[in-house]
Amino acid sequence: MISYEFPLNERVRTLLRLEDLFSRIETLISRSDSIDHHCALGVLFELLEVAARADLKSDLLQELERQKKILAALHSNPEISEDALESILNSIDIASTDLLAMSGKIGQHLRDNEWLMGIKQRACIPGGVCEFDLPSYHYWHHQSSESRRAHLSSWLNPMLPLREGFSIVLKLLRESGKVHHFTAFHGSFQQMQGGKIAQMLCVHLDKSLPCLPEISANKYALNVRFVAANYAAKTALYDQDVPFDLTFCSL
Repeated sequence: MISYEFPLNERVRTLLRLEDLFSRIETLISRSDSIDHHCALGVLFELLEVAARADLKSDLLQELERQKKILAALHSNPEISEDALESILNSIDIASTDLLAMSGKIGQHLRDNEWLMGIKQRACIPGGVCEFDLPSYHYWHHQSSESRRAHLSSWLNPMLPLREGFSIVLKLLRESGKVHHFTAFHGSFQQMQGGKIAQMLCVHLDKSLPCLPEISANKYALNVRFVAANYAAKTALYDQDVPFDLTFCSL
């Protein structure tokens, strides 16, 4: 199965982008080749841009506090595991404490690094980080992989409380939904929403099917359109019946 997640508001869209960027940079840092570490720096600059939202930290703190109150009310529920509940509540407390400990604007330590900002400025230019443009960057690439990895980790670590926070929110969001089984006849599916709208939709599709979903949704209607997986021609509707699973996720 292939799963496609479709955020339906800007906040969830930002969290999913951050999740993708953190996953990529951590994979790249763990490698040893200098080209991987060059790519890691590029992802770090992307993280800086995405995390620059002024209300990101406060949004996460508010959502964590809201979820804590909702979950704490489940203590008396016999169908809830007390150990699991205490574990997630403890995780929320730790994440909130770490977020509160973040001082100043997110990523300010990167903006204050003149060397990094010089690379960021040149990276916007095609081929702009060649050795004749940035000899100090060329020198950095010739240091040991352990040295480069230590630098990259030191630049990333101050932003890790963000990952702790949004990981909990996304976990709860994903686990909030129920899976429904549908069929898109001739590649199209529509469902009336009755005034309700989720924060994220997840489409689960057999990977052997040569198509992919496109979604549009509002509080009145949900439309899923499956298009043919064609890498050269124009986008075309996949004109076959498509069985798929759909999960409505909402906190």
